[in-house]
Amino acid sequence: MVGRCVRLSRRNVDALLTSLLLPVILMLLFVYLFGGAIETGSAYVTYVVPGVLLLCAGFGAAGTAVSVTTDLTTGMIERLRTMDVGATSILAGHVVASVARNTVSTVLVLGVAVAIGFRPAVAPLRWLAAAGVLLLFLLAVSWLSAAFGLLARTPEAANGYTFIVMFLPYPSSAFVPVETMPSWLRGFAEHQPVTPVIESLRGLLLNTPVGTAPTRAALWCLALLALAVLLSALLFPRRIA
Repeated sequence: MVGRCVRLSRRNVDALLTSLLLPVILMLLFVYLFGGAIETGSAYVTYVVPGVLLLCAGFGAAGTAVSVTTDLTTGMIERLRTMDVGATSILAGHVVASVARNTVSTVLVLGVAVAIGFRPAVAPLRWLAAAGVLLLFLLAVSWLSAAFGLLARTPEAANGYTFIVMFLPYPSSAFVPVETMPSWLRGFAEHQPVTPVIESLRGLLLNTPVGTAPTRAALWCLALLALAVLLSALLFPRRIA
């Protein structure tokens, strides 16, 4: 099932290029158009890269939701079920393929970021910790997007449902410090799932103190993952009934 989903991604060239290149374009846009006007205490490319990495996850997640809904609306799910393929295998194939796509996109974004001035720390343990946080986040949003795909009735609706995942990095510490936001928005930015993930990545990659951010990030990701798996388990039987 994972191999099938990867092959489908490879054949859908337009969607694949969009998920790979759009985060890079957005990073260049923020760095070169807005970076000179935003004060973060360091080079803006250094500040913005963790947020762009999470944008990658959002764009990749949209493709997961669309793929799941497409399988449902074209009769592919019914065909797979006649071969005694379980719901877990079907959805896990989409989720693992999504994580693989996002990993490639992340490596691409990091390569471009280094080329334009991003200089991460080189401590291996910090790299491993950052990779672990990011992979856990990718897994959570991919499963959540699969659940959105089960909830939607058309691929277009599935793409719209994932907007919330793509939107969350903006009202967070991804692009500007939360201290610069209005008080009513600052409270949300400080206590939403994306901010501790970004703060963890930023601290781990730049060798700065992370405090409790990794713990909060892990708890948020595990909670979202559990919610997504539970929602998928409830929705799948109803969609194929």
